[in-house]
Amino acid sequence: MESKKLSFEYLYQRGMEWVVNHGPGFIVGIIVFFIGLRVVKAIGNRLRSRMTRQDIHSSLQPFFLSVTITTLYVLLVIVVTNIMGFPLTVFSTIIGGFTVAVGLALSGTFQNFAGGILILLLKPFELDDNIVAQGQDGKVTSIQIFYTVLLTADSKTVIIPNGKLFNEVIVNVTREGKRRLDFEVKVGYVVDVDQVKQVILETVTKSSTVLKSPAIRVGVIALEVDSIRFAVNVWVKPGDFLGTKMDLQENIIKALKVAGVKLLGT
Repeated sequence: MESKKLSFEYLYQRGMEWVVNHGPGFIVGIIVFFIGLRVVKAIGNRLRSRMTRQDIHSSLQPFFLSVTITTLYVLLVIVVTNIMGFPLTVFSTIIGGFTVAVGLALSGTFQNFAGGILILLLKPFELDDNIVAQGQDGKVTSIQIFYTVLLTADSKTVIIPNGKLFNEVIVNVTREGKRRLDFEVKVGYVVDVDQVKQVILETVTKSSTVLKSPAIRVGVIALEVDSIRFAVNVWVKPGDFLGTKMDLQENIIKALKVAGVKLLGT
């Protein structure tokens, strides 16, 4: 009985010592934890409303919000564990090792991720823009964090990783609202140069998809051994580029034949 009494008194004494030494820290830690939860929630709501007001891309908002809130939660846990007196050495080592391992395993993914962030922030192109990149020419149908989707003129879906896309040359043919269309017409030396130029100008002017400004240009671009090359420069809307090119070339051939101009090979 004496041994049990001593044991109980010893445990009681040790427990009281622990409560006295660590209890206030635990109580303060719990209070700080619940206050911190409210603060993190308030910061999240404020950040969400600020991103909406500043017109940040919808694909970026969830990411920034998630990263910010997760970081604040991690900091809150570290602060609370420090207040409660828990050692963080092992915890820090585990996090550090895990971060290095994940970074090595996902280096390519992080490159695409960084490229996506920069594309969404700097906006070298936007949805529905026509771009030429990575040997592909198409309309941007989707911009995701890790990749961008293009739809080509022949209805092929092309998925380009953002890491490669952002680190290479991007030609945006939509941003200026117009695109110059260039092609050439070859005729023999027996033709009347002024007549050919006049026929081409009249044909081009009749096209409803050719813009009036900048001005249409038609002229001799080169003299070859057996032919004269006329260059035709017109401006069109980006979406009308291919259709206008096909129509103009066909209509010019017909108009020259009607005018009696002999084309090469005829």
